[in-house]
Amino acid sequence: MSRKPKKGYFVRGQFVAEGSELDLQLKAELKGTPDASRTDLKRESDELQDLGKELLTLRTDLFNAVGLPDKLVDALAEAKRITNFEGKRRQMQYVGKLMRKLDPEVVQAARQALEEQHKGSATEKMSLHLAEHWRDRLIADDEALAPWMADHPDTDTQQLRALIRQARKDAQPAGKEANVQVSQGLAPRKGRAYRELFQLVREHLGGPGAAKDGSDDAEDEFND
Repeated sequence: MSRKPKKGYFVRGQFVAEGSELDLQLKAELKGTPDASRTDLKRESDELQDLGKELLTLRTDLFNAVGLPDKLVDALAEAKRITNFEGKRRQMQYVGKLMRKLDPEVVQAARQALEEQHKGSATEKMSLHLAEHWRDRLIADDEALAPWMADHPDTDTQQLRALIRQARKDAQPAGKEANVQVSQGLAPRKGRAYRELFQLVREHLGGPGAAKDGSDDAEDEFND
């Protein structure tokens, strides 16, 4: 079986190899209508350049798995380093030019990697919301402890109870501070125990990146 020619172009998302039967057919159909041909090619070119921009946001492990040629990898790395608007625009045009030279299999791999990253982000967001739900439920209701322990019997009960007590205590300021919060409609104060309880819950739920340090505000990032 002969290998597909690598040179070609995209039409409506389909790769057309130069010299192929489809290529000859399309050129015959477009003969005498060069404007339509240029419009199609420009649209496909813009789509590939936009795909190149998205690759700048791709997670390292997924990026490496795509199998991009070294020249394109270097061009994308340079685009990340450039901060000047005009310089970045010119660099991304170069990235688009390199993207148009990719085999269709590599283009598809890039799209799949971006889709996988998007799904992963959605999964992590759901995990964060579930952890928030359990944290708030444990603080608000003593009866929530029993179902939690039934689902997660390996939880350190003493540590969990201590964090719940401290989180409740931190949320109830005394004296003038309490009056100010009520009069101004301010949210209850969230102390260290509140954040540590969130991390404890998240670790037992098995959320992505649950054991990372320094992520006290991790849940807030996904609440916007």
